[in-house]
Amino acid sequence: IETYLTEIFNEYAIDADSSALLASLRIIAKVKGISQLAEQTDMSRQGLQKALSNKGNPRLDTINSIMHALGYRLMPDKNRLNPGNR
Repeated sequence: IETYLTEIFNEYAIDADSSALLASLRIIAKVKGISQLAEQTDMSRQGLQKALSNKGNPRLDTINSIMHALGYRLMPDKNRLNPGNR
């Protein structure tokens, strides 16, 4: 999962495609178990599914809670991919 998460966040940093990011997080949530992840994030199962749905627009604290439940954290990383662009 670690390599997959790194790749999806790297891709998001390049193209800002939030639907692809949410789809990838949705896959990870299904693998880990939606109910278990919902419990770890203090969200309802339906709330987690809605946040990660195609029409989802989760808040930053929701993404942060999901990442923490997966054993990761959000943190800034210097843009080495295209330093002059952002």
